[in-house]
Amino acid sequence: MNFKHLHYFWVTAKAGGVMRAGEQLHTTPQTLSGQIKLLEDWLGRKLFRKSGRQLELTEDGRLALGYADQIFTLGAELETTLRQARGGQRVLDFRVGVADSVAKSVAYRLLEPALSVNEPVRLICSEGKFPDLLAQLALHRLDLVIADEPMSRRVSVKAFNHPLGSTAMSFFCAPALKSRLQGAFPGCLNDMPMLIQGASASVRQQLEGWLTRHQIHPRVIGEFDDGALMTAFGREGRGVFMAPTVLEAETVAQFGVEVIGRTNELVEEFFAVSVERRITHPCVVAITDAARGQLFSA
Repeated sequence: MNFKHLHYFWVTAKAGGVMRAGEQLHTTPQTLSGQIKLLEDWLGRKLFRKSGRQLELTEDGRLALGYADQIFTLGAELETTLRQARGGQRVLDFRVGVADSVAKSVAYRLLEPALSVNEPVRLICSEGKFPDLLAQLALHRLDLVIADEPMSRRVSVKAFNHPLGSTAMSFFCAPALKSRLQGAFPGCLNDMPMLIQGASASVRQQLEGWLTRHQIHPRVIGEFDDGALMTAFGREGRGVFMAPTVLEAETVAQFGVEVIGRTNELVEEFFAVSVERRITHPCVVAITDAARGQLFSA
């Protein structure tokens, strides 16, 4: 493959047309079109089609763009790494996947120690479904996955679970909503509006069983995969919501809500999953040590 042709295609797709791409590359639209046509001929696929006076990507074009993104991003990283190595200071790339069921505030508290190691670190963080992140880990595109559940033994990925810790759960609401609660916790949740985690969260199934055992029947008005969005609704008084007790003080101070109760019957666990059985990566060591020794030590 002629990677110059691929680069012309990549810039054109990113720029949205040959005119703007030509300005960026300091070449004519005719030259660009000719180079892209050579790439299409070599691949045997059309990458663009005309839509009025505009160009749009075909299905094959979108597929090619995804690969081109990876190729040229890696190329930029290669150049940066070698230049830094020549300059005597090497930056350690640390690629982490965070399962989308993990609250953003917890993810930050878990990952922040990685930036405090004794060498310069560039944290590359992505979010996604746990199985998808494990697939990236298996291909060594990630150094670590943070999740609220361990990797199942049924998953055919050679990786290892490293428990980070666990926390009980607390219930919060805005002051105006708290004034409407009747009785003691947890009975005061009866018939109250509630915001709950989405079905992918490990604590969701626990919550449903807990409500049934205590014969509590709140009015569930929202389910959220994004914990930050759930908290935003809770802050505005739309419903009672649940968050890790380990972040209780932070949640109260940041969102102006009040604690209405807490329970040890609901427990959220956190795991680091890596291809290392014995942890040696300095960033992973920092994360596991801080989680076990500070964040979840109580």
